[in-house]
Amino acid sequence: MTSRRHLLLGAAAGVAAPLWPSLARAQAKFPTKPLRIVVPNAPGGAADITARTVGQIISTALGQPVVIDNKPGAGGVSAGEQVHRAEPDGHTLLLVSSGTAVSESLFKTLPFDTEKDFAPVSLMATFDLVIVAAEGGKFKTLADVLSYAKANPGKLNVGTPQIGTTQNLAAELFKGSAGIDAQVVPFNGTPPVITALRGGQIDIALDILGPLQGQIGSKALRPLAVLGEKRAPTLPDVPTARETGGSLATFNTTSWNGLSVPAGTPAAAVERLNKEVNAALARPEVKQKLAELGLYAQGSTPAQLQQVLLADIKKWGGVIERAKIPKQ
Repeated sequence: MTSRRHLLLGAAAGVAAPLWPSLARAQAKFPTKPLRIVVPNAPGGAADITARTVGQIISTALGQPVVIDNKPGAGGVSAGEQVHRAEPDGHTLLLVSSGTAVSESLFKTLPFDTEKDFAPVSLMATFDLVIVAAEGGKFKTLADVLSYAKANPGKLNVGTPQIGTTQNLAAELFKGSAGIDAQVVPFNGTPPVITALRGGQIDIALDILGPLQGQIGSKALRPLAVLGEKRAPTLPDVPTARETGGSLATFNTTSWNGLSVPAGTPAAAVERLNKEVNAALARPEVKQKLAELGLYAQGSTPAQLQQVLLADIKKWGGVIERAKIPKQ
């Protein structure tokens, strides 16, 4: 009986053994076709540039083209829905960002579950937010702004891009943290904010640093403070908001972007994508290109990206609630 059992096990092993290498090869064979990164922003912005820069590098490493598919509008919901419905095989990726976290609380309903329907791959970049004033105006420092706001409740106007953007919510978070009564004035994008600020229609503006660097460099705008934990490498002489002290002593908010894939994507595909994205971000030329645009290359593990996303969902959800911003 024992010898027969050993014989059967041996035969089974003999049959199964040739199948294992072919199965392993099939699982390791990724990618098998072009990859698509769906970007919920228009071409030319921080998200698009990050995706294209990284996509070009990983295309060579993976041996497949990487196509950037821009799907702006609707708070990133349309882009998210496309990726949610895509085959979970690792070939369709979504550029996620702090805006993804905002949408979770800004919309009454979403056609997907932000936390459960996507598998994180890696962070790609972080970028600073900055408060600026018109050069030659009445505000030389952030302390000047705070003093004016406290002496003139409700009169300080803070310009930002559209309601619900990270910049817009960061302005709400800033005025709440600083304990000032100010009006947050949304505009249809960064160019109108700059025009209004230079024209004296608003007192200060809060936006992503990258798109404002040209105006800062030409001395049209004066940076008063960056909002992150550390000073921006491109503006080493500009203090952080937290350096003002007081109620802003622990203030820290930045923006970020990364990549996710549909939930259910094989772990091997996620692992390969994570490896190549992090390798791309470690390259000096990639770091340099992104830094010139005010973006700081920063890869991560999938778990670290998920942690950042969940923390932002909680933070911006609280800001939306306190600011009584109506859900869309």
